[in-house]
Amino acid sequence: MASAEESKRWVRMMTAQTPTNIAVIKYWGKRDETLILPVNDSISVTLDPDHLCTTTTVAVSPSFEEDRMWLNGKEISLSGGRFQSCLREIRRRAGDVEDREKGLRIGKSDWEKLHLHIASFNNFPTAAGLASSAAGFACLVFALAKLMNAKEDQSQLSAIARQGSGSACRSLFGGFVKWIMGNDKDGSDSLAVQLAHDKHWDDLVIIIAVVSSRQKETSSTSGMRESVETSLLLQHRVKEVVPKRIVQMEEAIKNHDFASFAQLTCADSNQFHAVCLDTCPPIFYMNDTSHRIINCVEKWNRLEGTPQVAYTFDAGPNAVLISRDRKAAVQLLQRLLFYFPPNSDTDLNSYVIGDKSILKDAGLETTRDLEALPPPPEVKDAQKYKGDVSYFICTRPGRGPVMLSDESRALLDPETGFPK
Repeated sequence: MASAEESKRWVRMMTAQTPTNIAVIKYWGKRDETLILPVNDSISVTLDPDHLCTTTTVAVSPSFEEDRMWLNGKEISLSGGRFQSCLREIRRRAGDVEDREKGLRIGKSDWEKLHLHIASFNNFPTAAGLASSAAGFACLVFALAKLMNAKEDQSQLSAIARQGSGSACRSLFGGFVKWIMGNDKDGSDSLAVQLAHDKHWDDLVIIIAVVSSRQKETSSTSGMRESVETSLLLQHRVKEVVPKRIVQMEEAIKNHDFASFAQLTCADSNQFHAVCLDTCPPIFYMNDTSHRIINCVEKWNRLEGTPQVAYTFDAGPNAVLISRDRKAAVQLLQRLLFYFPPNSDTDLNSYVIGDKSILKDAGLETTRDLEALPPPPEVKDAQKYKGDVSYFICTRPGRGPVMLSDESRALLDPETGFPK
């Protein structure tokens, strides 16, 4: 059997798919910048990877001259500390690999000498506040662990992914996930655990309003640093508010208590953005459209007397709206399309993506149907904001990362190890 040193012809390759996640109790602020250790626990819901995911192919070959990576078709540098941390930690945990099909054996010690090619693709906007780095680093670590036969469990892998992007640790699981901040200085106990699997709360339907797919002006990294240094509200949030909310949110998820879930989710999102405003200089992630969506949800929830929808915004203007059930999601979509119709040249089929079956439930097949939508009963003078939303994604809570066995879905050529 040929060893890694004897042959320069083989390429070993694996492809993984990993979901993104949205925090319902937010992570904002680090106590250690290098290890990415947070100042508080956080809780998220994983989104269905059929609609929002990163696909990553990793390959190893003795013919590769250096570690290289391509993101969404363009080569990017791997020299950054976060990439290097993840690569170093996985290589350190690599095991022996025997591939009988290719007739090769890679020893544990060989991994330090072999180079990697990585290709990654997001099926949603990168760096626009939809947690693309979370899915990206989680997928990278998950795929490399499989390629290198690392024996770590998902929580241990989450502690490695965390060193690439904090919220990446939560994308190693499906359903509802808690990132435990931990106490150890080396970060070994700062990792993710699953609170509930993706079918636990099957009623929930999630609609994302992509307000802007542009890159945000203030990165999360610099924004967090400035908040930690200057925001008194953040200090109060960390010590007094979040610990209680974490307990309450865990109970709400466990008991399918949507009223509590919605109240906590909305309040935590609003406080996170209040912390951003309390930062010096202030940080503005939301815009007028974001505020109009909040107004729409708040008025409707008040009219119904019990929450129908929860809203949450990460570090960007995009709204993630979690409906209590399918019926509420249909009514929400009708309201959103009434207030935010597409531009006249936009087809409804490309304006609402993801789970399109909700359009049929809403009785909407073409843009003409939108013209017949009545004003929501909770408003008197309903104004329309055509073109203010780029598109909507309809999705649900989803599963964690998986390996893809179908070679046609790989992003690298199995013969050369370079992008297809």
